[in-house]
Amino acid sequence: MLSDLTIQELEFAREEVRNKINELAIENKISIGVNDEVIKLAENYITEGALTNKSYNDALHIALATLYNADVLASWNFKHIVNINRIRVYNSVNLKLGYRMIEIRTPREIINTSNDETE
Repeated sequence: MLSDLTIQELEFAREEVRNKINELAIENKISIGVNDEVIKLAENYITEGALTNKSYNDALHIALATLYNADVLASWNFKHIVNINRIRVYNSVNLKLGYRMIEIRTPREIINTSNDETE
């Protein structure tokens, strides 16, 4: 899944990072966008103390992944996203509001390489 928020954030990234999206096959790209429900869930993460308003976009990423039923949210952001204590709060909020729990991992944990298959 590729959110409009991710596209927006990539505008400020190095060219080599921006071009990673082009490596994905078009049939594997699912576009998703921020809507009122996503905003409300993100605000709940902040209200419950998982994040502060400074990390509003991080809350939006987690809400997008939750509401669009992503199998896994991949991130290198260890401070605000791939953080066990924060993940517990995100999932607590999700369960309290009737949403499913979200799985959050680093890209390294979810990308299969040929070496993984032989171990």
